[in-house]
Amino acid sequence: MMWRNSTQHFGVVSILLHWVMALIIYGMFALGLWMVGLGYYDGWYHDAPEIHKGVGILLFAALLLRLGWRVISAPPKPLQSYSPSVRFAASAAHGLLYALLLVLLLSGYLISTADGKPISVFGWFDVPALFSGAAQQADLAGDIHLWLAWSLVVLSALHALAALKHHFIDRDVTLKRMLGYRIPLTSEKDK
Repeated sequence: MMWRNSTQHFGVVSILLHWVMALIIYGMFALGLWMVGLGYYDGWYHDAPEIHKGVGILLFAALLLRLGWRVISAPPKPLQSYSPSVRFAASAAHGLLYALLLVLLLSGYLISTADGKPISVFGWFDVPALFSGAAQQADLAGDIHLWLAWSLVVLSALHALAALKHHFIDRDVTLKRMLGYRIPLTSEKDK
């Protein structure tokens, strides 16, 4: 398997970034839902948010890497079997997924730094608080963070359903390309 994307296939870097980030996003969503229900005397009350913040900063770095990688190694061309509306929907959904994730991560940063303290990333390094002290910063950013998290999970679930539709109903190679299969594109449907 090639490291870089080709015009027909995803490379290993894109595939790994896609699946690792997807798992982390769903894990962070579950952690976020769980930790907001913790009581003050629960052993995880302080630790869970610190894990959530640290992973969030690393996820932000991974997002920047992924966006940079898309510039360096453009994704494969859409299949010729896609209608113009499917091409538009796929492009819009991908753009919206990236935008939601970016704003979600920025809102998490604003929640975490509202008190003016830096975010410690597992003791490895600190991310300084660049914006703090604004009235209601944590509350407003928290509301945005919650709605964006749900929106990202719902849209990514629809994204997964669309991939399954391509695989089982359309019987094209859309899903196989993101799973790393090297498929010779021989039929007109797969080009």
